[in-house]
Amino acid sequence: MLSASASFSSAPFPLLSYRSMQTGYVLEISVESVEAAMAAERGGAQRIEFCSNARQGGTTPSDELLSAVRARVTLPILSMVRPRGGTFFYTDGEFVAMKREIEAAKKFRMDGIVLGLLGANGHIDVERSAQLVEQARPLLVTYHRAFDECSDLQKSLEDVIKTGAARLLTSGGKRTAPEALELLGDLVRIAGHRLIVMPGSGLHAGNILETVKKTGAREFHAGLSSLVPDPLNNLGAFEGEVRKLRAALTSND
Repeated sequence: MLSASASFSSAPFPLLSYRSMQTGYVLEISVESVEAAMAAERGGAQRIEFCSNARQGGTTPSDELLSAVRARVTLPILSMVRPRGGTFFYTDGEFVAMKREIEAAKKFRMDGIVLGLLGANGHIDVERSAQLVEQARPLLVTYHRAFDECSDLQKSLEDVIKTGAARLLTSGGKRTAPEALELLGDLVRIAGHRLIVMPGSGLHAGNILETVKKTGAREFHAGLSSLVPDPLNNLGAFEGEVRKLRAALTSND
């Protein structure tokens, strides 16, 4: 069992994901406004996670926001599909709503979907997640930090792979990724070429190089809320922090 306090450093899996043959790293920035998405693009982000209600962990953006961000941002945009905050166990009605939200993401030319479902037992809901992954095609799916609420992370990693998701966003079961670097490295190795494991939460220019070194990951996710709590009203500061983070990653290429 791989738990938040366990380690699989000796696991016989490749260190890097199947993106490891690429040059450089991928920086994904999470935002909840069109203006912040534009600032992130100017700052050097390579991909946007777009959501509403970030302080609730992110919910599905409105059709109006999806249309507006697509019109103003040229980067790949991954749209959150989450009908409400709170738990990741969804009713049948909420599951139907998630299907509609996936179709909206396609309509407004999003480049991918971000979602995560747990069963009533707190485990990955493989069956319903796989249904949404299939519906999202040809868009790729990132399975979000619902994963971090699971007690057995090794089993949950295998379950996420079974859903057909392309990527897993995780803080290694901790509040922030820097608290779980060794465990995140284990997840990267265990996933191998089967799934991109993307560390996220609490990352910034001051800790990204240690994260790169200790996890072997190639893709990284940041919202920078610990440094810029309100990006919409501090767009210059937000853009600057994205730029510093990107520069730190580039220095390690």
